[in-house]
Formats: sequence, C-alpha cells, structure tokens
Amino acid sequence: MLRFRFLSALALCAAALVSPSIAWAQSKIGVVNFQKAIGETAELKKAQIDLAAKFKPQTDAYEKANRDLNDIQAMLQNGQGKLSAAKQVELEAQGQRKQREVERMKEDLDAELEQERTQTVQRLGSRMTEIVKKLMDDKGLDAVFDTAALVAFKGTLDVTADATAAYDKAYPVK
Repeated sequence: MLRFRFLSALALCAAALVSPSIAWAQSKIGVVNFQKAIGETAELKKAQIDLAAKFKPQTDAYEKANRDLNDIQAMLQNGQGKLSAAKQVELEAQGQRKQREVERMKEDLDAELEQERTQTVQRLGSRMTEIVKKLMDDKGLDAVFDTAALVAFKGTLDVTADATAAYDKAYPVK
C-alpha cells in the first residue's frame, strides 16, 4: 500500500515534469501522515483496549506457564547435588515439556494478535483512504501525498489532524 502511494506520487511528479502546461502555482496539494492519522483515531485506541481485553486470558495463561517454567528451572538449579537422580530426571522432563508448552502458547498468541492487528489496520486504512479523498474534495486539493513518500514539505500543507478529526466524526466509537 505504501509502495502504491509512493509510485503514485512519483508518477504525478513525472507527469508534471513532462507536461509543461501544468502550472504548479495553480495546483493545490496537501500532505498527510497516514500512519499518524490512523494511530490517533479513537477507533484504533478503542481497538487496542479491546484487543488487550480479548487476549487477557491467553496472556495470563502464558505468563503463568512461563512462571511455572521458571520455578522448575529454579528447583533444578537450587537442587543440584541435592536431588536424587530420579527427581533430577523428572524435573528436567517437566522443564522440557513446560518449555515446549510456553513456546507454543507464545507463538499462538503472537499469531492471533498479529492477525487481529492486521485486520484492524487494514479496515482503518481503507476507511482513512476514503476520508482523505473526501477531505481532498472538501478542501479543493488536487492531490494529497503521504509524508512517508516526501523528502520535505511545508507544515501548512499538512492535513493529518483534519483527516483524524474527519475519521472520528465519520466512524464514532461506540
């Protein structure tokens, strides 16, 4: 998506250089920090809180399993030379099983969280694109560029705050 915006910006600049009939003084452009605009929306803030609540049971279970693993490792360390051979072998086997369990829990939790985050960011990104297009029309702009694709720009061209405000108005948090 970022590459598409960059290529679009590059194509627009190339077209302007090739076509001398375009008067830059007449063109109105705006810039938006797309990532910041999305990051400051009330919907994303609520989604982050909802994700934390949704995954709290899995996070708590992972943390407990990790504490259990640490306890087993501590028993093994503290019991060196004091434990019977059978108890040593039993604790090592428990530790290995717990290690695998902790690793699987972490991988599953990370994958599920990443999937949820990706879906949320994609939904917000699509909506923000619509908002920026409408904002462009409302402000009479000819083009809006993402700041990530720009080397420098004047702050007066920045419509990031307007985009966030328009997004929050169009998609209010319930």
